[in-house]
Amino acid sequence: MLMLDDTLSLLLDGYAWLPGLRRRAGGEVVRTRLMGRRAVGLRGPDAARFFYDDDHVHRRTALPEPVKSTLVGHGAVHTLDGAAHRARKAMFMPLLTGDGVGTLVEHTVTAWDEAVARWGDGRPVVLFDETARVLTRSVCRWAGIPLDEADVPSLAADLTAMVDGFGSGGPRNVRGRLARRRREAWLTTLVQQLRDGTASAPHQAGTPDGTALAPDGSAFAAVVAHRDADGEPLDAHTAAVELLNIIRPTVAVTWYVTFAAHALHRWPRHRQALRDGDAAYAEAFAQEVRRFYPFAPFVGGRAVRDLSWAGERVPEGSLVLLDIYGQNHDPGLWDDPYTFDPGRFVGREPGPYELIPQGGGDARTGHRCPGEDITLALLRTLAARLAALDYDVPDQDLSISLRRIPTRPASGFLLTGARPAVTRPQERALHR
Repeated sequence: MLMLDDTLSLLLDGYAWLPGLRRRAGGEVVRTRLMGRRAVGLRGPDAARFFYDDDHVHRRTALPEPVKSTLVGHGAVHTLDGAAHRARKAMFMPLLTGDGVGTLVEHTVTAWDEAVARWGDGRPVVLFDETARVLTRSVCRWAGIPLDEADVPSLAADLTAMVDGFGSGGPRNVRGRLARRRREAWLTTLVQQLRDGTASAPHQAGTPDGTALAPDGSAFAAVVAHRDADGEPLDAHTAAVELLNIIRPTVAVTWYVTFAAHALHRWPRHRQALRDGDAAYAEAFAQEVRRFYPFAPFVGGRAVRDLSWAGERVPEGSLVLLDIYGQNHDPGLWDDPYTFDPGRFVGREPGPYELIPQGGGDARTGHRCPGEDITLALLRTLAARLAALDYDVPDQDLSISLRRIPTRPASGFLLTGARPAVTRPQERALHR
């Protein structure tokens, strides 16, 4: 049966595209064409387990060129499979889990509190932009990447442009491509300087903010020293790509922090538990932000051989699409999925293939994002700090378009007059 290419519908429908196809198909497998390729769409924990099995689906040849040229970079870990992927992934895991997460959170809290101290002068603050700068400043300091304070806004703009461009074929994609080229060239130069000993004196001694170039134990040093499955070190350009794949996803937490502000504004009853320092609730709140608000619509791979899923044939070479947005809003998995309810995660750890905004399975061996621990730690920390503030929210467009990928509140969330919250005892009682 001849199927028409559905790429234009994806661009028009955004996050609703694949769930809409599923509703119309009325079955477990959606069949379509995307960018000229045969594609099948799947959803659910069992589908996620099937998708993240390297014996079924490979990612290496499936990532579209616009995503590689904006979001992840050519030659990145996301484009590898099998032993090559596991060896490269092993470089990230010690950096993005364990003690390293706490150190990054400490840097971020310091940068956040310094920024908040400047927000109380009455001028409008765009939370999205301010958060991107906070995270850019903190992740570069943590990673051992020298960065002058004057360069923070431009780097933050480039890092968010890379993320903002992956779901668009227009001007946003062009901006993302240009931003990636600039920052790959910048980091390639730093890697080369480190390796050949020609770093300038300021880089060797440290920058004005006290960050040395690639200190021992830093992410920069680890990437430069890494050897791939073939025993060879990364070339300078690939090392730059992977450094960006540490700092760029960290700054992408900006989207979730802005969504957290949106949730606290729409449903202020959630503030008090965060203000009270309830760690379990902060974790649940962060998980619900990641479930409820849209970021990646789906992920794709290529069937490595003729396969069968739920009694349906999946031909070798076809695209396999895992519906992230649809799964995170599936009424078969979540009660009242379009209700924002952190309580669904209180005392409950979601399964490895159940909540999948950053992939499914085991991050150590599969394609689940190794930065998920960092995302959760930063989100629960900054959401609690947001809740600990009082501020005014002027009239603005807080709509979130499901046609725009990645989406966000249209205004970026404007606030004014940020100040420490003063909560009266009777208010605390009402929220308990």
